[in-house]
Order: sequence, then C-alpha cells, then structure tokens
Amino acid sequence: MAKMIHSMIRVLNEQASLEFYEKAFGLKVAERFAFESFTLVYLSNNEQSFELELTINNDRDRPYELGDGYGHLAVSVDDLEAEHARIENAGLKPLPIKELSCGDRFVGKFFFIADPDGYKIEVLQRGAPGRSL
Repeated sequence: MAKMIHSMIRVLNEQASLEFYEKAFGLKVAERFAFESFTLVYLSNNEQSFELELTINNDRDRPYELGDGYGHLAVSVDDLEAEHARIENAGLKPLPIKELSCGDRFVGKFFFIADPDGYKIEVLQRGAPGRSL
C-alpha cells in the first residue's frame, strides 16, 4: 500500500515561509538541499512523518500564480478554538471558524489561513467523521 510522504509548493521568499510555517504549525526544517538553481526545504514536526517541501527557485523574482487548480493543504488540531486564537494572536490573520454539515451529518469544524505566497491551509478540529486522524 502506498504511503503519502510529502507535498511540494513553490515559494518566493524562503525566510518568510519558514517563519510562517513554524509560527502557525510548529514545522521546522528537517532537511535542506541547496542546488545551483533551486533549493529544497523539507518541513516537519513530531506529530507526523508527512513533510511539506518548499521549493525556492533562485531566479524567481515575482509571486507564483496559483491558478484555479490548487485547493488547499490541511492540518488537524486537538483544540480548534485555542489554535485559532493562538494563530490570530501571532498576527497571522486566520479566517473565522466555520462548521460544515451535509444534511443532518456533521462533516467538520475548521478555519482557513493563507501562507505568504497565498497557499490556503485548512485547519480542522481533530476527530470529525472521516477526517483529521
């Protein structure tokens, strides 16, 4: 059976991205590989083995166009309200908390936040049906 190991996004400013992902989600640099024309930075924390790979292209001087195909990354937390308050107090501007139901079935409680490059991240309350293990 296959196991998901990382997701990659292209970022313009390595330092701004590193600061955001550490402040928002406690992700720290697990590995960093500097090549001639680009750098790969793998971020992780003790919660999981899945990593976020940041790719920084050395010749890039303008923001990436995210297009209409990108949806979002998702993370789960034990206490959604506390994380929302913590992230808001850190000055990271999360959107309001929302709940989603399909008919009478509760799907989840969540909020979104965007990183410095505009990538959306969904923060879910851990334990919703079929979500956020």
